[in-house]
Amino acid sequence: MVALLLAGLAGIPSSSDSVHIRINQMGYRPDARKVAVVCALQPVRLTVFTIIDAQGRRRFGPAPARGSGAFGPCVETYRLDFSALRREGDYLIVANGVASPLVQIASSAYRGAADTLLYYMRQQRSGFNPVFRDSVHKNDARLVDHPTRAEEFIPVSGGWADAADYLQYVTTSANATFLLLQAARDHGRAFADLFDARGLPGPNQVADVLDEARHGLEWLLRMFPEDSLLLNQLGDDRDHSFWDLPVNDSSDYGWGRGSFRPVYPCTGKPQGLFTSKNRSTGLASTAGKYAAAFALGAAQFQTLDPDFARRLRARAIAAFDTGERHPGVCQTAPGRAPYFYEEENWADDMELGAAALYALTREPRFLQAAQKYAAQEPVTPWMGRDTARHYEFFPWHNNGHYELSRAAPHLRPALAAYYRRGLEAVAARAGNGFRVGIPFIWCSNNLMASFATQAVLYRRMTGDDAFLELETAALDWLFGTNPWGMSMVIGLPSRGRTPRHPHSVMADRLGVATQLGGLVDGPVYRSIFQNLRGIRLLDDDEYAPFNTGFIVYHDDLGDYSTNEPIMDGTANLAYLLGALGAMR
Repeated sequence: MVALLLAGLAGIPSSSDSVHIRINQMGYRPDARKVAVVCALQPVRLTVFTIIDAQGRRRFGPAPARGSGAFGPCVETYRLDFSALRREGDYLIVANGVASPLVQIASSAYRGAADTLLYYMRQQRSGFNPVFRDSVHKNDARLVDHPTRAEEFIPVSGGWADAADYLQYVTTSANATFLLLQAARDHGRAFADLFDARGLPGPNQVADVLDEARHGLEWLLRMFPEDSLLLNQLGDDRDHSFWDLPVNDSSDYGWGRGSFRPVYPCTGKPQGLFTSKNRSTGLASTAGKYAAAFALGAAQFQTLDPDFARRLRARAIAAFDTGERHPGVCQTAPGRAPYFYEEENWADDMELGAAALYALTREPRFLQAAQKYAAQEPVTPWMGRDTARHYEFFPWHNNGHYELSRAAPHLRPALAAYYRRGLEAVAARAGNGFRVGIPFIWCSNNLMASFATQAVLYRRMTGDDAFLELETAALDWLFGTNPWGMSMVIGLPSRGRTPRHPHSVMADRLGVATQLGGLVDGPVYRSIFQNLRGIRLLDDDEYAPFNTGFIVYHDDLGDYSTNEPIMDGTANLAYLLGALGAMR
């Protein structure tokens, strides 16, 4: 309503066929960098811009518009820097006779945003699901691909569905659990207590972010029931045979519809029940993730639940020792289709596990191990690349460097230098108008959130704000400063343009509001979209004018490559938004 009022007062159209002003729809803190980007679909000469308030009075400018070349569908881009405007209020940016969407400047711009992302995490729950007020996937699971215990029942109900399907992976779930625990520790003021441990409305004297992290920890404990049985995956792509709600549990894995799902152990060798196999070589990538989540969980719950903390501590050590004995990657297992998470790096996982264990125990062996693994992978390998395979280098940023610098401050300069090398590699590719330098592989929004997070961690470690422009641009991109003018988080902000047709049966059957707070995959290279199996648009492409370049995004139920909400990326963004929400 305010935006309409502003545009009406000014008599300025909010768009044209060629000029589109893209902003961060969440708003801008008064002391933050503030840059909007003009995406021009036809050649246009733009030299200055102004900003007006609700009374139509000019509050900023004329200020120079900085031409920054072409990007994707934008034949020209211009950067509109209004960082010097610090007065809180609602504004319009005006350039070439076109007005932007509503621009909000407010110290409270990100207040509550991190908690909003937890709505999505809660509805992803397996076991008791608060959306249905009932348990889903009650028969999890029967062991497969084990030499002596095939089809044995292992009770592993719980955790989160990975995305819009109902597959569950330790790879992503352990990382998400760690990120939620890290958010609770580093940015606790950003999170409220509005829900109980089951995810139902009502406080329980525990911050909601810790309730959600505990849900993840309890599932991870079930997935590592014995020192000799490290489990990695629940379900496979046979799940995709039925487009149904999780409460109906329709998948048939050979035991009948609504019956058991398979649970896969880590084997340390190529794995897959059908034609396609992964390229697993060891256990360390999964074991290190277990160790990190358990160790940080033990630290976070020492006071809240000492018995739970002691159990987590013991399992963290057992998981780490397993990874030491079995170096290498443990990838997820493909099913009928050839797709799986092709993780090729593992030293970062072991560094993070060792760093978290050193912080917890102060045992020198963990410090020595963390230093060793840090040197093996100083830079996360996707940084600076044009492309990578699906989840080839995961997690997308190495939290181990930051955690080790906290536990061993004398190592901070070397560890910060590792971060800087990665940030510089991305910055070298970010000369475009949107200042983005990531590769647009599947789940590009994950990379955008991780790049911003690594920049935050580097700045926190060093006080150096050399990458602040790119850090801000990555966050801005996620909330609308992109060619499509789309916030990539469902329902956030509530007044913004956000995905209305995500690839989700929950959204399709129960309404998009069920997906509130979910970060969607994000744009991909056109070549990726065109070559994926079983992908097609179900409606006319309302963003067709902006899908003419080398990257595409579709707000369409049928596009699982760009518009499917993702659990691990949402958890990462919760950490990032927690940092902003905790600011005073």
